[in-house]
Amino acid sequence: MTARRILLTAAAATLFATLSAVPALAAGDVGQLEKQPVNLSAIGMFLAFVVMTLGITYWAASRTRSTSDFYTAGGGITGFQNGLAIAGDYMSAATLLGLSSLVFAKGYDGFVYTISFFVGWPIILFLLAERLRNLGHFTFADIASYRLDQGKIRTFAAIGSLTVVCFYLIVQMVGAGQLIKLLFGLDYNVAVIVVGVLMVVYVTFGGMIATTWVQIIKAVLLLGAGVILAFLALSRFGFSLEAIAKSAIASHKDGVKIMGPGTLLADPVSAVSLSLGLLFGTAALPHIMMRFFTVPNAREARKSVFYASGFIGFFFLIVCVLGMAAITIVGTDPQFFEGGKVGGKLIGGGNMPVMHLAKALGGDLFLGFLSAVAFATILAVVSGLALAGASAIAHDLYARVIRKGEATEREEMRVSKIASLVLGVLAVVLGIAFEKQNVAFLVGLTFGVAASVNFPVLILSMYWKGLTTRGALAGGIAGLISAVTLVILSNAVWVVVLNNPKPIFPYEQPALFSMTLAFIVTIIVSKLDSSASARAERDAFEDQFVRSQTGIGAAAAAKH
Repeated sequence: MTARRILLTAAAATLFATLSAVPALAAGDVGQLEKQPVNLSAIGMFLAFVVMTLGITYWAASRTRSTSDFYTAGGGITGFQNGLAIAGDYMSAATLLGLSSLVFAKGYDGFVYTISFFVGWPIILFLLAERLRNLGHFTFADIASYRLDQGKIRTFAAIGSLTVVCFYLIVQMVGAGQLIKLLFGLDYNVAVIVVGVLMVVYVTFGGMIATTWVQIIKAVLLLGAGVILAFLALSRFGFSLEAIAKSAIASHKDGVKIMGPGTLLADPVSAVSLSLGLLFGTAALPHIMMRFFTVPNAREARKSVFYASGFIGFFFLIVCVLGMAAITIVGTDPQFFEGGKVGGKLIGGGNMPVMHLAKALGGDLFLGFLSAVAFATILAVVSGLALAGASAIAHDLYARVIRKGEATEREEMRVSKIASLVLGVLAVVLGIAFEKQNVAFLVGLTFGVAASVNFPVLILSMYWKGLTTRGALAGGIAGLISAVTLVILSNAVWVVVLNNPKPIFPYEQPALFSMTLAFIVTIIVSKLDSSASARAERDAFEDQFVRSQTGIGAAAAAKH
């Protein structure tokens, strides 16, 4: 009952903070945006969703009694439910806001960029899903450390996962801040703090059960909103995609150039590096991998990917249609530009064309609905990220490395909740620091790091008998250091954030270099390792292979 009282208190505090900030609309200055009018319908839907999700968390709190409940919802989620939840987890703020804005700004290049986020799912379906479920328990580290040194590999895996989580949290918090800033006219920092508080409440009290159902509801709402908005947009052009394309060419400042490769993919090295990052980074996102442990068996895991792929692919196509339609509907309407000047800066920033499209087609009511859905999108993803980060800290570092498996469930749960709180504070700080970044571009960086740090160790641990602890650590550390260093030295950080005149690393994406380095170092060091422990690790591969293919022993390990 104490936890429930705390939950209710936190919920009340969050709603009070949101409501008390609304009067700031009457103030003269609201940051970099022009002052926005009060949208009562939007505010009502926003608060209704918050109340609903807090109600789900209250319900889930009474059903979260063990670490299995907290991390994986007790393994009781069906394949269809998990597929929806994965789609809800993956279709983030960058999908709705960032990718539609890229299509709005770049046309064909934005379409290619959008579809690139989908191509990693066949890899997950055919190479990873079943083995992830059969070998894992709670986290990515459970798989990577199956036959390798538990302490060393878990420590490395936790660090890699936390790095990816932090990068992705930046993406989501920037999207959240900009969205609520546009919706309410609030200060950006206030908006980010509200999202951070709600994220901590969901994860700390509801765990994976609450997170799963928030993601499922959010996926249904987002797909529904996308279909309705696409229908309204198509109705403006006689339900003809050709008419949308012709109108976009006539309306866009670059004319017919938007229908061919342009500046976004002009550099072949950056294009290949981006493709590798998106292809293999998808398969190595810790909050996505964690979802495969919520289903009861490998068959349901495969179903999860099948359903998720359908939902995600369909929605990405909708996003592309919305971006193209916005070129004409939003791009030629002065009411959506600061100062009323077409071609200038969009109100709300460069990531908001789809929100303006909603207002143009459905008025303030539909804008409020889509804003609430987009907010749900952000909350669902940040909750999944926070849970993945908390599990890496509590399950891998604390319970398995520091306590060497001797920690009680109660102790591990307590550390998980403390970690969730710390990650919430970190998310707020990072969201404020990276306010000026394009959310879709930061997602590319996140995927590049995931592909360079997690994927090489993950795939080699499951498919290559020769992998050793020394090889995994050397390659993983090389991938982590090189990926993060290249990101820092690239234009996104070195110039935009640190205000240096030009980047030291000339390319936008690190994966081509950092992932290649990680694989090379891992294989070479493993080949050179002739220690007794390395021979034992190679000999243990057969047992791991049998379990990964058949699932024999997986149920007993999960109970343990």
